[in-house]
Amino acid sequence: MNMDKRFGIILTLALTLGNGHTASTNPPVAKRLNLLFIMTDQQRWDAMSCYGNPVIKTPNMDRIAREGVRFTSFYSACPVCVPARTAILTGHDIEANHVLGNGDVTQQNYPVFLSFDQILLRSGYKGEYHGKYHSPYKLALDYTEPVHWLNGKTPPPGCKATRSDAEGFAAFLAAHEAEHELEPDELQCRVGIYKPIRLDVNYRKAIKGKVGEGEAYGQLETSPEHSITAYTGQEGLAALDRLNKNGGPFTLTISFDPPHPPQVVSEPYYSMYPPSKIPVTASINDPMTNSPYRPHRPAYRDPKNIQAMTSIYYGMVSEVDDWVGKILKRVDELGLTTNTLVIFTSDHGEMLGDHGMHSKMVFYEGSAHVPLLMRLPGAIPANTVVRTPASQIDLFATILDYLNQPGHPSDGQSLRPFIEGKEAWKDRFIVSEWASSSVPGFMVFDGRWKLMFGCSKEATSHDALYDLQNDPEEVNNLIGKNPDREKYRAEAERMKGLLVEWLERVHSPLLAGVKARPAAAMWAN
Repeated sequence: MNMDKRFGIILTLALTLGNGHTASTNPPVAKRLNLLFIMTDQQRWDAMSCYGNPVIKTPNMDRIAREGVRFTSFYSACPVCVPARTAILTGHDIEANHVLGNGDVTQQNYPVFLSFDQILLRSGYKGEYHGKYHSPYKLALDYTEPVHWLNGKTPPPGCKATRSDAEGFAAFLAAHEAEHELEPDELQCRVGIYKPIRLDVNYRKAIKGKVGEGEAYGQLETSPEHSITAYTGQEGLAALDRLNKNGGPFTLTISFDPPHPPQVVSEPYYSMYPPSKIPVTASINDPMTNSPYRPHRPAYRDPKNIQAMTSIYYGMVSEVDDWVGKILKRVDELGLTTNTLVIFTSDHGEMLGDHGMHSKMVFYEGSAHVPLLMRLPGAIPANTVVRTPASQIDLFATILDYLNQPGHPSDGQSLRPFIEGKEAWKDRFIVSEWASSSVPGFMVFDGRWKLMFGCSKEATSHDALYDLQNDPEEVNNLIGKNPDREKYRAEAERMKGLLVEWLERVHSPLLAGVKARPAAAMWAN
């Protein structure tokens, strides 16, 4: 089925079946609202004090939750940057977007859908995007100011950006921080010079050039006033002033890079959370004998390494939180608080030693479960908590609903009825995807049960079923090699049925392969 035909089917179904895939028909709020969308990269759901974390302090993120709504079961549409961010922008699944991995950021012809920002901008809004832009550039062509593209990549021909965001930060850093020769205990990464800790893959190695970011951990030598977080925060504040001065409604995204690797941070954040005070994840020694995944290098099973890593990670989140506070303060000072929808979320999480793993790209909670906070005084009741399962693809419809932009179908559903208590949880479930056949290609979660399932009949991935109510650490796969797996056959089959229902709903090209995947795959692999 070609994309144009598929889009027509999606549009027709959304408009004629009334199945919740368009913005809600709730009455609009009185004023034409602004949108302030704040985003981090790789922040897991529980790296925030309002989510019950006993160690980290995030008073400014907590303020959004206190004055608005916090979602407890919000999940990434795909636990990797580019597909997740693109799904947020368009409200469509990764297959429909044709954005399956980070390499697809260079797509010239896809997605065929407009982003929520493009819809707003074409309806009279002014808008800017600052920080990490990690989606196909065609989605960025309508902003009032040029969007500086992602991490050092050259923007596509014809785009309005004159430099990448990484080039902008490099110029900012050079203007404020003097370069110096690396000392024997120092390394250099894309955000500055740092002193590595033992977990760093290049610890005690003499490397003169910039090291890779994936397993870089340490104390950043850069002043916190000149970090990449400060750079993005300052750009965001300037944009807020500029958009307010121009008058009329606006949409502004401030996309912070941390706590994405390199996991390095300056003082005082580096020492803010003593490693010895940080509890070690209970699943660090999971043998993973019946798991869809395999642990990473042995260093991630060392409790002291994970405590040190988490200390840095929490420091990075706290640095972002301080800038969130400055941004919210500016919103207050400009008199924009009551007519600005504020959203805070992240694209995916970080394993932080769970199951002896780091990074993302898996369906375990640390990687796939992310925070979602929203605030809109007068429309979103304060101190609201929504436990209904929700997905990143729901944000598109939710934003357009609150900002009174009806008639734009998507694969998601407005979350406004759940926020306002007008719709019960019922049988709602979410689906996350990952383009792979060697590990599960899908995850379906209904608020208690989580099924990780292969993307085709031939996929070699190991299927898994977890009961998060009784096994929140996800260490007991109830199917596969579990000797008691027959007790859970009906539950696993029910969850597979939900996945099939979803794939039918979005007209996924993987539907036939998933339906054909034999039940035996859930029991014998």
